[in-house]
Amino acid sequence: MTAPGSGRGIGNGESAAEITTTFVGLPRDSFRILHVSTGNVCRSPITERLTRHAVRERLGILGGGLIVESAGTWGHEGAPMESHAETVLADFGADASGFTGRELLDEHVIRADLVLTATRDHRAQVISMGHSAGLRTFTLKEFTRLVKAIDPVTLPPLEEGVVVRARALVRAAAALRGWLLAPNAEADEVYDPYGAPLTFFRSIGDEIHQALDPVVTALTGVPAKM
Repeated sequence: MTAPGSGRGIGNGESAAEITTTFVGLPRDSFRILHVSTGNVCRSPITERLTRHAVRERLGILGGGLIVESAGTWGHEGAPMESHAETVLADFGADASGFTGRELLDEHVIRADLVLTATRDHRAQVISMGHSAGLRTFTLKEFTRLVKAIDPVTLPPLEEGVVVRARALVRAAAALRGWLLAPNAEADEVYDPYGAPLTFFRSIGDEIHQALDPVVTALTGVPAKM
């Protein structure tokens, strides 16, 4: 199955909406991924750091064009991530150091080339902020589902640069969204483990890790090491 029409990501120019996703004067040789949850102390920190870890494992310094960040719709500005979230990251060998929580601001959405949210409610909140965010904002699991339906041969090869490939992937996923729906309302949700025991945090970590794997593979063109 391939993305229809202009969503295939080969030889397509950037739309005006895509061009405005980066502040004037900033280099266009980077691609920003913004992970969004509620407090920015559990789900989005886990997703942010697992994404960074996976990209680094597969591309090393070649993945430097992918900038991965996170924020929360009710973010605890300056707060550390939850200790159980740190433990989950350690389980996967990912780095939890230096993290501080952020409240989601307009500038974060403006700068992002791809916004991945924990839930549909978060997605709706991001889109309601404007900034032409609709075509580049998905729940994590929604984006995973769409990415798995895209034929990788329709994406630019890594030799053209990870940023070019990432932008094409977002266009292809957006083109698929209207005709590849979730089987049920819960399928696109990652539930909040805040205040839950470590066992639940670990189950959420596994869920996020499984959802991220095909996304990072599609972004980088490199599968996970077995």
